[in-house]
Amino acid sequence: MDAERAMVFSVDRGRWGCVLDSDPERPIVTMRARELGRTPIVVGDQVDVVGDVSGKPDSLARIVRVADRSTVLRRTADDTDPFERVVVANAEQLFIVVALADPPPRTGFVERAMVAAYVGGLQPILCLTKHDLDAESEFADAFEDLDLTIVYGGIEDPLDPVLDLLTGKLTAFIGHSGVGKSTLVNRLVPDAYRAVGEVSGVGKGRHTSTQSVALPLPDGGGWVVDTPGIRSFGLAHITPDDVIKAFSDLAEAIEDCPRGCTHLGPPADPECALDLLPGKERRVAAIRLLLNAINTNDPWFRGQSSS
Repeated sequence: MDAERAMVFSVDRGRWGCVLDSDPERPIVTMRARELGRTPIVVGDQVDVVGDVSGKPDSLARIVRVADRSTVLRRTADDTDPFERVVVANAEQLFIVVALADPPPRTGFVERAMVAAYVGGLQPILCLTKHDLDAESEFADAFEDLDLTIVYGGIEDPLDPVLDLLTGKLTAFIGHSGVGKSTLVNRLVPDAYRAVGEVSGVGKGRHTSTQSVALPLPDGGGWVVDTPGIRSFGLAHITPDDVIKAFSDLAEAIEDCPRGCTHLGPPADPECALDLLPGKERRVAAIRLLLNAINTNDPWFRGQSSS
């Protein structure tokens, strides 16, 4: 039987909701074929399916193959946990949703999310909400030298600038609880009903904020992956070299660094080759903030209160 290519948009207790490339308007329910064993399958994965792909009630197809991933957004529970959790596969962008007030923004969370995005092959975008509560905030200035795209996505902000960035792409959304992420998703995809756990399409249960789900933008304009509110964003799986290699203008330079260089510069690394790059001082300083984020096990990232 010929397999059909599909994209996973939801995961629910041993069932995967998929949409076929040949008919994106027809969601189907699938199970993992026995021969795949415990092969992990996550939202965004491209898979080959066989069997009943009619999408009719109680129909069930089988996933027989998982395609190689072009990008992977990973995190760990904390900075000491060796177990990597794949948040989403094949996303092109990562929307880092941060409120300018209530809760107050933290640069460390954005820096960590940016590290995970760059290393995983995603383009990070900072989306600021609750601008009405702190219109004079200078929070975005901290990322000026990283060429980070910044957009406002609060309830009072127009949607067009956000939609311009999302159209035609698969974009993952992450953020702490209470920053307005699900509110923004509901504005972008009016039928999502994220806040009340409405059924997302297919599967045995109801989608709530404990699971990720890909939601189609109106008129076939792309997909947004709404993820659970982040309580921790560990980077145990990422090394300083991983971060630098994500930046093409700096990657070659670290080949001249001494063994064991952490690229943090003096006094820790007095012979770091990044300090010899002409005209890159501000760029290197900004990226060293990202490197420092790897070494910062702030209670904020473990879901505890932070003074």
